[in-house]
Amino acid sequence: MRESAQRDTAGRTESTRHEQRLWKAMVAAALIGAAACGSGSEESASADTAAPAASAGGGAVSVSITMPAEGDTVRGNAAHVMLSASGIELAPAAQQRPGTAHHHLYLDTDVDDATAVIPMGQANIVHLGQAETEYHWANLTPGTHRIIAVLADPLHVPLQPLVADTVTFVVVP
Repeated sequence: MRESAQRDTAGRTESTRHEQRLWKAMVAAALIGAAACGSGSEESASADTAAPAASAGGGAVSVSITMPAEGDTVRGNAAHVMLSASGIELAPAAQQRPGTAHHHLYLDTDVDDATAVIPMGQANIVHLGQAETEYHWANLTPGTHRIIAVLADPLHVPLQPLVADTVTFVVVP
């Protein structure tokens, strides 16, 4: 097969060099965009990225903690948490697909700022970023506990208006 484009010293065609430049420009733009989202105020970043809390069909988005139920008594030192969501597709956060969400769980702590990125690296806040709908919360102390489930967009910003559910349960040895 005859190559009509002129090759450079590395054997690339002008078309290939153009594609590489275009690819580099797209990667640079994505990196700059990601950096800009992280460098501005949390409020402006969330306003640009938060998904509306309504489904594509216009129905309301909701989340439910289906287990444990409100007021349940859990024996041992662990609780198996089961979640459901409706009105929105659950998807892994890494896919960065608009109009999707994933679960976050707060144990015995409040949602401090429902418009900011959900904090990472805190033992009492769990990111279920692979679109999981179950979580095994181990090492719970005996007593009353509260779990808040929050749906967030791929950038870990809670959906607006806030889509959350809360249950209180008791752990006994």
